[in-house]
Amino acid sequence: MSSQRATAFVPGHVTAFFSAHRDDDPTVAGSRGAGVTLTDGVTVRVSAADDGDTVPDDAAAGETTIDGEVGSIGAVDDVLAELDATAADVAVETDLPIGAGFGVSGAAALGAALAANDAFDRGRSENELVRVAHAAEVDRGTGLGDVVAQARGGVPVRLEPGAPGVGELDGVPASARVEYVTFGELSTEEVLGGDTDALSAAGEDALDRLRADPRLPTLMDAARGFAGEADLLVPEVAEAIDAVDAAGGEAAMAMLGRTVFALGTGLSDAGYDPEACRIDAAGARLVDD
Repeated sequence: MSSQRATAFVPGHVTAFFSAHRDDDPTVAGSRGAGVTLTDGVTVRVSAADDGDTVPDDAAAGETTIDGEVGSIGAVDDVLAELDATAADVAVETDLPIGAGFGVSGAAALGAALAANDAFDRGRSENELVRVAHAAEVDRGTGLGDVVAQARGGVPVRLEPGAPGVGELDGVPASARVEYVTFGELSTEEVLGGDTDALSAAGEDALDRLRADPRLPTLMDAARGFAGEADLLVPEVAEAIDAVDAAGGEAAMAMLGRTVFALGTGLSDAGYDPEACRIDAAGARLVDD
């Protein structure tokens, strides 16, 4: 691209349940499971370091800003290195809470890959860019399945772990309003770095249920069972899920974060003041600046 500037949008992703699958090759490692992508997401702007329009005046050339503040996302750094774009200015913007189960790190990595490839004319295909971002996310320990899910959009079902060419995805055909409330962070690195055997067994059971009946209500029910079996529920999350259930709605915990997401007006009906969006049908994409 002659202007050496490009912008990408990547939907947020809430994982309903998963099983972890490790491998020395990060493109083979990943997760099986399912989740929902959101129209609330992450916008990533990439430009040549001598273009001062992308980052604030107090940021040095070749730095990353997150919602206007100079910062660093390891997976983004690795993506830029792989694409020989380390001198690029990167601006990551999102209204989603970070560290709360919305796949912001994976979205930033995938958005950086798409935008840097376009801005600097690297000539990589979509699948190649998803592989680059997935590998960076896995290597950094910040996620296993967000990138491939965000690339697809909709309600992605990860049948086999890994990047494109290795992993396999399907989806639940659905469109819905999604509400969410967040009570704080959970450390993805700590959970994924520990013993995940029981968690993965629960995730496999949940996936079997969804594959037998690929509908949104089944996904939500399987997600609630998974959170309990994997011993990931925290009191405020459990209370919100129970309140939505009592109000006649469907809610579950976002993995991995102290976040509850619900279909329709479930959280509103239960007396909460949630953020609201919809299932994102398109997946990660380049957009006009």
